[in-house]
Amino acid sequence: MVMYMRPWKRISSEKIADCRVFTVHKQLASRSCTTGEGERTHDFYVFHSGDWVNVIPITEDDRVVLIEQFRHGTENFTLEIPGGSVDMSDPDPLFAAERELLEETGYQAEEWTPLGTTHPNPAIQSNRCHTYLARNIRQVRTPVFNTTEEIAIRLVPVVEIPELIKTGVITHALVMVAFYWLAIHKGQ
Repeated sequence: MVMYMRPWKRISSEKIADCRVFTVHKQLASRSCTTGEGERTHDFYVFHSGDWVNVIPITEDDRVVLIEQFRHGTENFTLEIPGGSVDMSDPDPLFAAERELLEETGYQAEEWTPLGTTHPNPAIQSNRCHTYLARNIRQVRTPVFNTTEEIAIRLVPVVEIPELIKTGVITHALVMVAFYWLAIHKGQ
């Protein structure tokens, strides 16, 4: 059965919260009804933020530079790959990826490969997450954290990543997606 999908059209958008790293907007949208009753309107709530980046940094001996840090959403520590926001001053996502890798780990890469772009949660978020592979990396300095960051660096063999995901050691969805992108890239 083929069904015609009708898009919602935004009528208005009102910013109802500014939370520094994202804003929340109440959007009024409408679409035509299939029953011939005219237009239907509804309120939707959308988080707007800048795009994000994730980096899979791999050493010459095939270890991934992972970071461990406390996350307030889960009130626990997570094992992740370096990443963060694309700042307004960043010319592009790759620049942000290079900056985040250096800030969080002190590593730089000679070779960068874009792996893919995803929408973290298109139901309520408008941003994208750009994932990069960083090869030929070397640590050039001590990491520099912002006032709320405290990060431990972990070097883990790439071959151990699937087991860390399977056993729930790595639980961050965007990190799992990044390693999926890497698996697709390796399969090419």
